Amino acid sequence: MPVLKSLSFTAMPKSANDPVHIRRAKFIEKLEEQKLLLQDPGYVRTIQRMAEVDGQKQPVVHRQRIRPWWKMDSTGQIIMSVKFGAKPIEFEKGKAGIAVPSKDKLPTVINTLIEAVRAGEMDDLFANASKSRPAIGKK
Repeated sequence: MPVLKSLSFTAMPKSANDPVHIRRAKFIEKLEEQKLLLQDPGYVRTIQRMAEVDGQKQPVVHRQRIRPWWKMDSTGQIIMSVKFGAKPIEFEKGKAGIAVPSKDKLPTVINTLIEAVRAGEMDDLFANASKSRPAIGKK
């Protein structure tokens, strides 16, 4: 009878249905849109949805303007505020924005945020958001 001499485990890939994984992907998509908006201030998101047209469901394309996540304050410094849903993310206690010396530095900040999200550093935020939302149809 064979004897088990070694045992190893491999992590299961995250399921596509995992709410944290879904929120992470959507957040990265929104950060990527902010980079596109930096390159082209007239950038518009294109969304395709199914709608009923003449009694039949057909794809309809909508164009949606993107708002920048940054503003210039009275001192001329750029402040980038990052929100998840309607809630601003605090990177430092009491500070809901990232101060950037110039607009040229924004792509670096956005790329750093994308890497942090990909590395799972914001998964607690995404997990807590799914717990705080009530399930659809439940009170």
